[in-house]
Amino acid sequence: MLPFQLITTDVATQRGLQQIYQSEYGILYQGDCLQLLSSLPSESVDVVFADPPFNLGKEYGAGVSDRLDTDKYLIWSQQWLSESIRILKNGGSLFVFNLPKWCIEYGAYLNRQGMFFRHWIACRMPKAFPRGKKMSPAHYGLLYYTKGEPAVFNKVYTPIQVCRHCGGEIRDYGGHRKKLNEKGINLMDVWDAPEDIWEDISKVDSTEVMWTLAEEMWADIPPVRHRQHKKRAPNELAPIMLERIIAMASNPGQIVVDPFGGSGTTFYAAEKLKRYWIGSEIGETTPAVERLTDLANGIIEQWESARGNKKSKQRTTTASQLSIPY
Repeated sequence: MLPFQLITTDVATQRGLQQIYQSEYGILYQGDCLQLLSSLPSESVDVVFADPPFNLGKEYGAGVSDRLDTDKYLIWSQQWLSESIRILKNGGSLFVFNLPKWCIEYGAYLNRQGMFFRHWIACRMPKAFPRGKKMSPAHYGLLYYTKGEPAVFNKVYTPIQVCRHCGGEIRDYGGHRKKLNEKGINLMDVWDAPEDIWEDISKVDSTEVMWTLAEEMWADIPPVRHRQHKKRAPNELAPIMLERIIAMASNPGQIVVDPFGGSGTTFYAAEKLKRYWIGSEIGETTPAVERLTDLANGIIEQWESARGNKKSKQRTTTASQLSIPY
């Protein structure tokens, strides 16, 4: 079933959802996350990615509160987590991005609901800053759970890390170094062929190590800060993060849901990787539509280094003609 068939016009209207954008692969609604999730049939999607407000009092626009009492925030979180579990197919994947403070609470709740813990991925923060009597925060948490054993797990490879000053390798690979590919694959670039990035785990020769596997510490997720690329005032996630998640946990033609659409990074990545998607955003949807429109017009954001140096590349072809072989 295609994403456009999962929510009828009548159901969307009843739930207070307003369709804002539709493409060949996805559909974006303006509305509350629970309005979207409750509209979807049980066991109908393959991946849910959630990047909810962190409850830090940031401004997300009219009608959006980011400063709730702890109990109310957790009750609300359990509501959308429960709905996310319900709509996932057996073997489907759930990713939740937040501060460690809330990831601990989310993980405890997901464990009680019978979800299968896969990883706590640490996404390193690029800058340190003073925090009074606390340590300077070093990472955001990305929880990775599945509804039972994962139906899809594509191995993702990252480049061998080297020092940007001396060029020497940062990690010690011990006696396994000679088995690693010297060049590796830079996941921050636009990928040329799927076989260069990941392989289905069932087809991998366990004795062959060609690249370093992606680990639980991701240090190459740059923040979106440059005004040329930043689509809204609140924080945005870099496209590489969503491309990596979607490539790892789904195959082309499967359905990805993001109930906190924000600036549309999830939808952008899903479109590039030829996954179907459904999303909602309670606040301003213009940033997401702008990002999707850029992609449709052939404007591709390429992330050049782990430090977040990026540029836009204008192509003369239409989006349907772009060579995105995922």
